[in-house]
Amino acid sequence: MAGQGSAGPAGGRSVPRVLAWMTGALVCFSAMAISIRELAPVLGVFEMLALRCAGGLVLLLGAAAAGLGPIGPPRPLGLHLARNSVHLVAQSLWAWGLTLLPLATVFALEFTAPAWVTLLAVLFLGERLTPGRLGGLVLGFLGVLVVLRPGAETFRPEALVVLGAALCFATALVFTKAMTARMNTLTLLVWMQVIQMPIFLLAHVVLKGGTPLAGLGAASLPMLALLCVSGLAAQVSVAQAFRHGDAMTVVPLDFLRIPLIAVVGAAIYAEPFDGLVLAGAAITAAGILWSLRDAARPALTPPR
Repeated sequence: MAGQGSAGPAGGRSVPRVLAWMTGALVCFSAMAISIRELAPVLGVFEMLALRCAGGLVLLLGAAAAGLGPIGPPRPLGLHLARNSVHLVAQSLWAWGLTLLPLATVFALEFTAPAWVTLLAVLFLGERLTPGRLGGLVLGFLGVLVVLRPGAETFRPEALVVLGAALCFATALVFTKAMTARMNTLTLLVWMQVIQMPIFLLAHVVLKGGTPLAGLGAASLPMLALLCVSGLAAQVSVAQAFRHGDAMTVVPLDFLRIPLIAVVGAAIYAEPFDGLVLAGAAITAAGILWSLRDAARPALTPPR
């Protein structure tokens, strides 16, 4: 994640600012999940994501017009296409998971993405598997076992959809790490919307048939606006939180979205409160923090 461990430009780390931005992120992530649930009866997953791309593109072009950054060409095109193909699958699986599983379960399984990133970075980027990273991996997948409880009566095969989404998100993050050295964030995000939007619409036509967006009516517009704004605002809020504090501060606050969404799911959709889901997510979060603490430890300087 960009900005981890770095101070903000406004003069160093600021816990109140981190709290403010992460509060915004928690609200936005919850709002995004609710909007997908509410739109699911009238729009398919691919239609929702295509409209989210359209809304995000409008907002990003507005940001560019306001002078917040230039938009470069999609170079190298192959890298853009590879990253967006994987990210497109991740978003589709995640949104589909929100329609199949309790909200807290989806968020808890999504939290395994950092463990997948570690594994992929070791396998494909040649990064070292330190004791902290190994511990993070072990705890991350132990947390998955606690959430899923394979072999128990409570096991939900649909959860594998969200695990697939987490793996794809992690793969997209590895691509992003390679791409951010070549282009600014605005360029990356704009071309993401441009590439993914027509693919989502085509996927709907091929897999579902019929005219895209036929079910969209005036009654859906408020939730659609909430989906577009909250999706982009959540990412901006997390990025800003990292500007004002390090990952060891941000990650525990990010974990709070799991109990928060559990409360939202219970209050709005009467979803049962599952303490083991929260316990599994807490184990995964502990693994992330262990890995981050290990990465932040200064290397020993050999004697001269």
